[in-house]
Amino acid sequence: MSKITDLITGHLAEYDLEYRIHATRRMFQRNIHEDDIELILKTGNIIEKYDSDFPLPSVLLNGKTSSNRPIHLVVGINTAENKLIIITAYEPDRIMWVDNYSRRIK
Repeated sequence: MSKITDLITGHLAEYDLEYRIHATRRMFQRNIHEDDIELILKTGNIIEKYDSDFPLPSVLLNGKTSSNRPIHLVVGINTAENKLIIITAYEPDRIMWVDNYSRRIK
């Protein structure tokens, strides 16, 4: 599985994080912290790519928090401005995902 660093130029540390209002609200409601987001950006795996998303291509990352909680992140990638846009974050539903939350049940 690929990492977000496979899709960006340079190093992850060179990218600014931008949180959409929706993401910030959902993170608060779901008790997901910025540290969790940063960890998943560094260690999570891309499980889906949305190349035709507008206004930016995005990816779905699967990762775990430091307390081993599974989290999915939808992240827009703006390589022109060195920004990663956090669109949403959630704990995946066990009923909808298999293979350690990396594949949707069809």
